[in-house]
Amino acid sequence: MEPSLATALVITAVLVIKTAVLELRDPGSARREWAFVTDKVALAGGSLTALAMGAAGWAYGGYGVVAWALLAGLLVAQVMGRRSQR
Repeated sequence: MEPSLATALVITAVLVIKTAVLELRDPGSARREWAFVTDKVALAGGSLTALAMGAAGWAYGGYGVVAWALLAGLLVAQVMGRRSQR
C-alpha cells in the first residue's frame, strides 16, 4: 500500500471515529452530521468533485489520488449539505 493511500484511509478512519465519539456524547448528532447523504445537491457536488479530481490525478498518482479524490468529494458533499441547515 502506498503512503498516500494509507494517509487517506487513516484520515477517513479518524472522521468515522470522531462521528462515533460525538454520537456517544450527544445521541442523534451522527444523523445530523451525515444528513448530507440524503441531499441530492450535496451528493452531486461531492460526486462531481471526486470524479474530476480522480480523473485528473489518476495518471499522476494512481490509487492514492483516487482515495484522496473520494475523501475530498465526501468533504465537499458534507459542506454542501450544511447549507440547508442554515
